[in-house]
Amino acid sequence: MTPPLILLPPSEGKANGGTGPAWKPGTMVRSGSPTGVALDATRAKVMAATVRAMKQSKVKRAVLLGVKGDALDAATAVDLAVVTAPTVPAIERYTGVLYGALDAASLSSRDRRRLGAQVRIFSGMWGIVGPDDPIPDYKLKMGARLDKLGRLSSMWKPHIDAALAPELVGRTVWNLLPNEHDAAWSGAADATAEISVRFLDDVIRGGTRQLVIVSHWNKLLKGALVRHVLANQLAEPDGLARFSHPHGYEYAPSLTETDGNRIAVSMVARRD
Repeated sequence: MTPPLILLPPSEGKANGGTGPAWKPGTMVRSGSPTGVALDATRAKVMAATVRAMKQSKVKRAVLLGVKGDALDAATAVDLAVVTAPTVPAIERYTGVLYGALDAASLSSRDRRRLGAQVRIFSGMWGIVGPDDPIPDYKLKMGARLDKLGRLSSMWKPHIDAALAPELVGRTVWNLLPNEHDAAWSGAADATAEISVRFLDDVIRGGTRQLVIVSHWNKLLKGALVRHVLANQLAEPDGLARFSHPHGYEYAPSLTETDGNRIAVSMVARRD
């Protein structure tokens, strides 16, 4: 059975510090691609442009990073040091809600190996990140614009497409990317299937039942879903029938939408 491929965003929350050496070329799961696209060279350009941007005015830095006040000062400091800062594996660096729910440290040794081989993370700084890739602390969104490089999602798109291409053929891709990161690639046309997942609450509003898209808990829910996909090596959406989320979300096959090899599935929880 061909293993699935799971695409995730990074997290805003990141662990500080690190014990590994500073980032250098050749240390990430994807440093180039068979088509000759060198991700490392582009990563170095993004890092250098980010350092330059941190020397701009506070107003410009706030717009670029999307934070202000003490958070802006902290983000500026880590980005100024990104070239020389110590590293830790990405799965330890990212500490947001999705990664907390994924809880890689508690995975079995089998599923931890699967995590490293089957998960790819889209990043404004790095393009593609593997869970075991050593990265420094940083702050940079995929939707940010850097001088001369433009919007990062657009800049990264051809590089990510080329680098991911050899990993797509004959596989099921679980696309758990938000819109900002989904804009950084062209989709899995060469994959067997590209599955996206939405979580819905079945609620009563105005006296009638309605399905409402969940936003607040979205990352938490996806983290638990990743664990299920890794454990069961799901290659088709019907495998979700065996998954009952702790918050009550269950697979609703009647809501599945198919467009070519793209499949949008829904997990629904009834809220009375």
